[in-house]
Amino acid sequence: MAQIHLPPGWRDPDREVTPPSVYWNRRRFVRAAGLVLGGLGAAGPLAAGLSGCQTNGGNAGAQGSDSDDDPLATIPDTPTRDLYPGTRDGRFQPGRPLTDRRVAATHNNFYEFLTDKAGVWRNVGPFEARPWTLEVSGEVENPGVFDVADLEREIGLEERVHRFRCVEAWAMTVPWTGFPLYKLLDKVQPLSSGRYVRFISFLRPEQAVGQRTQDWYPWPYYEALRMDEARNELTLVATGIFGEPLPKQHGAPVRMVLPWKYGYKSPKSIVRIDITRERPSTLWSDLQPREYGFYSNVNPAVPHPRWSQESEELIGEDRRVPTQVFNGYGEWVAHLYDDDIMSRIS
Repeated sequence: MAQIHLPPGWRDPDREVTPPSVYWNRRRFVRAAGLVLGGLGAAGPLAAGLSGCQTNGGNAGAQGSDSDDDPLATIPDTPTRDLYPGTRDGRFQPGRPLTDRRVAATHNNFYEFLTDKAGVWRNVGPFEARPWTLEVSGEVENPGVFDVADLEREIGLEERVHRFRCVEAWAMTVPWTGFPLYKLLDKVQPLSSGRYVRFISFLRPEQAVGQRTQDWYPWPYYEALRMDEARNELTLVATGIFGEPLPKQHGAPVRMVLPWKYGYKSPKSIVRIDITRERPSTLWSDLQPREYGFYSNVNPAVPHPRWSQESEELIGEDRRVPTQVFNGYGEWVAHLYDDDIMSRIS
């Protein structure tokens, strides 16, 4: 794997960051020595894509968006708009009010478009999110390349309101539109040898300023699940949010939503799904295995090495609430994991 240094600009509201001078000296050392340094104060945990969750940072090299004034003007032209919103699945009651739509649209971790959470939407303008194809390959009976719009019409869309929990202890509640991943897996028919599902995001440095300027990341973003996790009914292939197609900063046109896991497990703007025999590597586990594991289930009893997970900040509400194990979705997923997995940074 490439020699990586995590980017500058990360901070948590409750902690101090590494001073810039220290960071840059360390980065020069990494470049010179060819080492990967983990656990620095400036080393941000995420993704949600990189798909993770990071607080506001630098925005050097930013590009203009579709609109300089409207973060909701970033929804790409979508031939399936007539399918939105999908029929809501009433089984999923979040027990919290919805996060304000504009707050959610301006609070995005998408390192492909730099690490300033509030500025991602301003950088996505050059990104062409439609038309879009999704390749499914590997240990399957019927591999193929599928137009996302065709999948939306063929499989059908539903809406689910889910809590979303970042590893950095902030959370939001939003209505997603999409279809369960198991329906796509049923279409391609995984072989008995296919035990894991790997997701790979796009690679377009000419359209994504972060990919062009942050060469310490091993682009494109990659994540993975066990097959039983992938086939769980909670695992959603999301194409929309708040009753409309996904804006670019939310991972248009297609991303994963795994509400019982930390946000970086939900890759954005995915282009390929591989069914594999062996457990694949995942980006954040490769970068910092002491801090980010393969499973990454929400668990208040297991702190991150640098902060507690016992509570979470509800963005836009200026209040904290206790964290729930599995983010409150144990009814659907607790049977998938033994005590050993749940007792560590997994």
